[in-house]
Amino acid sequence: MTLGRRSIAEMVGTFWLVLGGCGSAVLAASFPGLGIGFAGVALAFGLSVLTMAYALGGISGAHFNPAVSVGLWLGGRFPGRDVPAYVAAQVAGALLAGGVLYAIASGAPGFTPAAGFAANGYGAHSPGGYALPAAAVCELVLTCGFLLVIMGVTDTQRAPAGFAPLAIGLALTLIHLISIPVTNTSVNPARSTGVALFAGGWAVHQLWLFWLAPLVGGGAGGLLYRALVEPRPLSIRDQRA
Repeated sequence: MTLGRRSIAEMVGTFWLVLGGCGSAVLAASFPGLGIGFAGVALAFGLSVLTMAYALGGISGAHFNPAVSVGLWLGGRFPGRDVPAYVAAQVAGALLAGGVLYAIASGAPGFTPAAGFAANGYGAHSPGGYALPAAAVCELVLTCGFLLVIMGVTDTQRAPAGFAPLAIGLALTLIHLISIPVTNTSVNPARSTGVALFAGGWAVHQLWLFWLAPLVGGGAGGLLYRALVEPRPLSIRDQRA
């Protein structure tokens, strides 16, 4: 499969993830009397990645997340030369989803994206008021765990075939159940960017954390899994170009 086609699949998959997950938060989480709440939003993110992983995983590998692409590269599962194209496609898909979500949400009276628009934040913009250090630890550790799950369930020598999307979707649901009150849950720089640019202001100013912490955490998860399964010491020179 060509890099162009794989990149388009990544764009489509990330679009669906952001539209499904962030869309549930913006449109359905607090709907009067019927809101789906934190648990519903967590499930929506998990279902979004699960469905597209089954649909497009055979084309692109279903990363849908720059932290996943970086983690899989450092884990020895993905060529580094393809990471920039994947990340660009993921961000493009997320921004497209943010635009579609804005077009829908703005049809309601009194809507303003400055109120949050499912953006990630810390301090005064954390749902639970969590400070920057707590938010950073949360995002880093949970992204690391997410990569461990992804590396493990896609390990063809150690995991049963066909169940990886289910496990990955459930892992993402669990991550959201833990961290929505802390940061509104990122673990995905593209997801954060796709709505932050529409929310503007504080969301853009705090966006740096939701690139840095997930990328570091994803890289750590990929390296950790590789260290657990490979008998020889790791070296960055072992990574594919």
